[in-house]
Amino acid sequence: MMPTQQPLSKQTTNLTLHKVPAPAGRVYWITGLSGAGKTTVGRELWRRLRTAGRSAIFLDGDALREVIAEDLGHSTTNRRTSAMRNARLCRMLASQGTDVVCPTISLFHEVQLWNRRNIPGYCEIYLRVPMEELRRRDAKGIYAAADRGDLRDVVGLDVPAEVPEAPNLLLDNFGPLDSSSAVDRIWKECVRRDPTRTARPAGNLSFGTKAETLEQLASRLHCAAILPQVRFSVADWRGDRAGTLTRLAQTSWGSRPVIVRSSAQNEDGPTSSQAGRYDSVLGVCGDEQIASAIECVIESFGAEGSLKDQIFVQPMLERVAMAGVAFSRPPSGNGPYFIVNYDDRSGRTDGVTGGTGDNLQTFLCLKSRADGCPPELAPIIALVAELESLFACDAIDVEFAVDGDGKTYLLQVRSLSVEPADGIADEQIDTALTEVAQKVELLGRPHPFLHGSRSIFGVMPDWNPAEIIGLRPWPLSLSLYRELVTDSIWAYQRDNYGYQNLRSFPLLVSFHGMPYIDVRVSFNSFVPRDVPSDLAGRLVNYYIDRLLAEPQLHDKVEFEIIFSCYTLDLPQRMSRLAENGFSQDDITDLSGALRRLTNRIIHGETALWRRDRDKIDLLARRLPLIANAKIDIYWLIEDCKRYGTLPFAGLARAGFIAVQLLQSFVSAGVISAEEHATFMASVDTVGSRIGHDFARLSKTEFLSRYGHLRPGTYDILSPRYDEAPDLYFDWAATRASSGTQPRFTLSIEQLRHIEHLLKEHQLDIDVLSLIEFIKGGIEGREYAKFVFTRSLSDALVLIRQMGEEYDLSVEDCAYLDYDAIRNLYSESGSVRDRLLESITRGRERHALTRKLVLPPVIAAPEEVFAFHLPPSQPNFITRKTITAPVASVGDPPELFAGRILFVPSADPGFDWIFTRGISGFVTQFGGANSHMAIRASELGIPAVIGAGEALYHRWQAAEKLCLDCSNQIVSLIA
Repeated sequence: MMPTQQPLSKQTTNLTLHKVPAPAGRVYWITGLSGAGKTTVGRELWRRLRTAGRSAIFLDGDALREVIAEDLGHSTTNRRTSAMRNARLCRMLASQGTDVVCPTISLFHEVQLWNRRNIPGYCEIYLRVPMEELRRRDAKGIYAAADRGDLRDVVGLDVPAEVPEAPNLLLDNFGPLDSSSAVDRIWKECVRRDPTRTARPAGNLSFGTKAETLEQLASRLHCAAILPQVRFSVADWRGDRAGTLTRLAQTSWGSRPVIVRSSAQNEDGPTSSQAGRYDSVLGVCGDEQIASAIECVIESFGAEGSLKDQIFVQPMLERVAMAGVAFSRPPSGNGPYFIVNYDDRSGRTDGVTGGTGDNLQTFLCLKSRADGCPPELAPIIALVAELESLFACDAIDVEFAVDGDGKTYLLQVRSLSVEPADGIADEQIDTALTEVAQKVELLGRPHPFLHGSRSIFGVMPDWNPAEIIGLRPWPLSLSLYRELVTDSIWAYQRDNYGYQNLRSFPLLVSFHGMPYIDVRVSFNSFVPRDVPSDLAGRLVNYYIDRLLAEPQLHDKVEFEIIFSCYTLDLPQRMSRLAENGFSQDDITDLSGALRRLTNRIIHGETALWRRDRDKIDLLARRLPLIANAKIDIYWLIEDCKRYGTLPFAGLARAGFIAVQLLQSFVSAGVISAEEHATFMASVDTVGSRIGHDFARLSKTEFLSRYGHLRPGTYDILSPRYDEAPDLYFDWAATRASSGTQPRFTLSIEQLRHIEHLLKEHQLDIDVLSLIEFIKGGIEGREYAKFVFTRSLSDALVLIRQMGEEYDLSVEDCAYLDYDAIRNLYSESGSVRDRLLESITRGRERHALTRKLVLPPVIAAPEEVFAFHLPPSQPNFITRKTITAPVASVGDPPELFAGRILFVPSADPGFDWIFTRGISGFVTQFGGANSHMAIRASELGIPAVIGAGEALYHRWQAAEKLCLDCSNQIVSLIA
């Protein structure tokens, strides 16, 4: 039942609600000395409570000290004060129907007695462990430090431990008793014997309009304050405008600046929030401004507005330190995560909701690991948890603010529409992420055949899987990418080109279907083979430390972090090494190794890149033979590996080196940035030919040449150009030629300058051959990609046809693992049964993959559970500025003309967008040297490549943007 609207003559802030007491939660107070296993047992108990349908929160004593007792020391008096703070917080949360699991030392009879007298559902569990065992465990080194005299105020040593006199349960937590068995005892003795609670408590509040919901909460909420309000309907305003203004003026805050907010009947509904659709007007003061703001809000209701729609006015919050929006589940994916998007810079409350804030931050944490939340966000998580309990709803959207005194305010709460659960329980996600954390720890250990003392994992370094196959690829896409590139091909190419031999190491690891690059393995593979072992180890550690310090560089490690080839500005770039403890001998050794390696790759007719270019031509000749022979998919993929992705990997390496050498011309003062752009525009790549050929070839001729391309190169569900030509191209429109390519020429002085630099740096190549290499390296990489993707695309067609033969849809085939297809070649048996088995496993795995959320860079196991999204440093292409409306690649293509297009990745299959007259484009993933970056440079189209998840989605939500590539700024216009 919704509360009735107040008469116009009364302030709604005086509304008295009928209070229905919420069933109290229980407090499981797990106590014992340091090292007794309190946190381990407590977390397992908390998981079981949630699995049983209980609303529960985990408050670890160590984490609580950082949040609510950081002002206290470790003396007996301070420890007692800290314990009482913990107890009062537990009581407050339990009073709202939430079970609280609190592992804490707190060995004071005074505190234990207070708990029993003041917490109705108090359950005390004492974990007893002998001091000898505690000293043996000593994971934190506390007892060892105390024995050395380095640490004082240790409970059980120099601070007396007041052992519980009458605990509900005493457990000897050592010897044969493991944590699971301990929780079994707690469950039997404490949880099941509680007669007051058998299921998750039902909340007794219901969502109303925006204003009504806040009004209900005003007297019920403990974790945040709610600003007073005056609420009225459109009918009230139209009927008694003066009376409404008088009511406002009579409030204690009516003379101060206020905010006028919408509260429409169709706003904040269970299936549609209408978020941001209606206006709010901030910072108005006085009758005239307030009246105008009210009219503005009413006008925003539009023709579908009703006289019952509401407006409410609140005082403006002053001295805002932080404001933002928190979700208790992600709208897409529906996993058990808290997501907090906040602005702690601008001092405004609408930086997140209005999309106007710069430097916004996003924090995510698994609900079961909320103890990983930073102290400044802990009150927000507590607020969201309390609201979940009050509304008995675990998918809510909360707008909040925190003032300069640290006081939290609730500005809005509504239910959140999320994807269906798809049969994946929260506990499965908890388990999966625990397994990911374990794998991160395992792979990060020192390895006898790898340089570097630790590893990190990223979605964009090296063979950036996020750009090529996406963050949550279909099982077939992932398995094909591993087969064709990241399992072994990548390492063979690096070894062939003179780098360290990593042939036994996969580059890509799959965290439950999410692809990550093992960055330590990658960085090892960029060290020249003849670099001394000690130097190689220190280099890899330096590279890893640099990426950890600047995670925004994860998509440009080869340009900004590592040294993988010799360039004309290498001595200047290597100054960073001297600043980080490397000796001049180290720098000379590395410089010489890079020079020798680069010379082998670029030198004359024997250059490695030329041999790889010839192999690609061989693949183009072999493909028709395989197609005409109608032999197995296996051979098409094998041929693609040997003559396609292997030489492509070499040509990609040459392309990277070519781009870095060209950029060093600018750094060395040989050419200007404008001349650099002219050179890139003069390069004759497949991408530049597509635009030219689209203008001059017939539809049949064009599709014969380019029909195998598809936006998702490895994605069987992504139609080829020749499978959906009308989706990608407007054949009826006038097809203007892309014009002639600009000519790039060097003056005599520039040629002499380059020749002098080549001799000075001992690069064994003449000027014209170097220019040929730079051009050939860039063109060769794009050509190789074009050729090998034809084999891959044809293989995907054959897989689809095989599926049809066995009554499997193309969607079914997306769940296949390529291993199953490979094994069909060498093993007998029922083809359909083998395919169905692989599809079933793939479907189950992918359902879980879609629910997982991981950071783009994982540096430690705990970051799997709680993390901030790192800031992004996009790549701006061209030096142009464009202001235009926004479109997304999923929109009808006829709307693209004159707009800034948002494209998920920098995949070459998206080349068709350049036939649609776009003004600019933005990609979520992609590096400075990606295919789409080269195309933008060639065509002179302003672009932002690799914006990252947070910026991409923020900019995509705008109506109009300004891309200022020269100043590297993106501005929201509307």
